[in-house]
Amino acid sequence: MSESEPAIRARGLTKKFGDLVAVNDMDLTVARRQVYGFLGPNGSGKSTSIRMLCGLLTPTEGDIEVLGLKIPDEADALRKRIGYMTQHFSLFTDLTVRENLEFLAAIQNLSRRDTTARVDELLEEYHFSDRADQLAETMSGGQKQRLALAGAVIHKPELLFLDEPTSAVDPESRRDFWEKLFELADAGTTLLVSSHYMDEAERCHRLAILDRGVLVADDSPADLTGSLRGRTLEVRTDHPRRAKEILLGVSGVISAAQIGNSLRVLLEKVDDNTARINEAFEREGLSAEAEPTEPSLEDVFVAVTYREEEQS
Repeated sequence: MSESEPAIRARGLTKKFGDLVAVNDMDLTVARRQVYGFLGPNGSGKSTSIRMLCGLLTPTEGDIEVLGLKIPDEADALRKRIGYMTQHFSLFTDLTVRENLEFLAAIQNLSRRDTTARVDELLEEYHFSDRADQLAETMSGGQKQRLALAGAVIHKPELLFLDEPTSAVDPESRRDFWEKLFELADAGTTLLVSSHYMDEAERCHRLAILDRGVLVADDSPADLTGSLRGRTLEVRTDHPRRAKEILLGVSGVISAAQIGNSLRVLLEKVDDNTARINEAFEREGLSAEAEPTEPSLEDVFVAVTYREEEQS
């Protein structure tokens, strides 16, 4: 497979469960050696999409090509070349760290010699050298996730799927986990990571935002936030609840979210809303002022899901 060819290409990807449309007409392209993110709330279609791309679920409609293979027809051949990690710790808690890795190596049909070398390599690389004989059940959540990641790459997959991998770990462990992901990408692995954390989404090279089974945005985090420049404001006031009531009565205001004693405001478009908002505050006798601020991924998410709601 050529380096210029995408690792994943899907067109018209749709999955229905009875009357429920879990994924609706998704087009997706993931470049090689990239950390590609799926951002969306629970029920947005992230896990269903990943399972179809892995060949674990058959799509209702659409075409999928992963690592040059047609899916689901060539799913068996694909499984030897991909890794998959779920949000729940899926290894054996009654086995040691080393035993878990050896078991996964056996599943991937590694030879005894290759298994020994690879397990020793992963114990060192994932900082388990002093815990090789520790039972998995006695480890912290962050250590378990790190072990699960080591297990998912035991066979050096070309493509790694991670479904909400850090949902149950603390912020420091999440940060360390993401460092490992970038090490994998630098070494040539393509990664598709689903998350509902905005700070994780910002780390990705490219990001897809899913809402109720629809891919509503797909670009780099910088370009996604840049597309909203001029549409985000910050309102400083000692009376944020009252200010929010006024804001939601001003035409062109999509949302106003309180953050401490300030409000983050998203506008429908770039126009004279700032002046009109300040005039509304003055009319109501409220001491508050709106000023432009840099957009965030949360603003992007609100904007693209708002547009989807308006069209439905």
